[in-house]
Amino acid sequence: MVQLKTFIFLDSLQPQLATFIGTTANGFLPTPYDASLFVEIAPGIAINRVLDSALKATKVRPAYQIVERSFGMLEAHHPEQGEVKQAGHAILKALETTEDQRQKPKVVTNQIIRSIESDQATIINRRRQGSMVLPGQSLFILETDPASYIAFAANEAEKAARIHLIEMVPFGAFGRLYLSGPESEIDSARDAALQALEAVSGK
Repeated sequence: MVQLKTFIFLDSLQPQLATFIGTTANGFLPTPYDASLFVEIAPGIAINRVLDSALKATKVRPAYQIVERSFGMLEAHHPEQGEVKQAGHAILKALETTEDQRQKPKVVTNQIIRSIESDQATIINRRRQGSMVLPGQSLFILETDPASYIAFAANEAEKAARIHLIEMVPFGAFGRLYLSGPESEIDSARDAALQALEAVSGK
């Protein structure tokens, strides 16, 4: 049986997140304010069938299709929310499940480093794929389980605050997010991300 780990609709991809996905994904690039759907399942190999059901039923385009033994993850997007929601319906039908059977997100790590030192900023910047964290800024680090919910957290944080998206990894054992900015903006981003995750229903 296939376990529905993540199933989350993003109504409007914010500019930094959309651009980050376009930079790091192996598929088709989203544009800012597209609607988006992230789905994560276990075991992973079934994600091929899941994506096929969405593509045959709608006009969505995939940015990510990640296939690992223990999990599979996809992202699909389209300018029209209705297309993305219909893709979600097709996926749930293919999996013979419902949205309320998804796993509820769990926050694994939630920390803020205030006024980050220049040496640590340099280390982070060497491996980041988004913006650069600057010395003196605050840095918010968030991890989620399942991993793909981190994209939802990143999107809601960007809606709420003027921050810089440093890194976002929506697959693997845990999802991971790094955001930087002024202290007050980082506090607002953290609150928005945590509140959004807490509001997601599931098992």
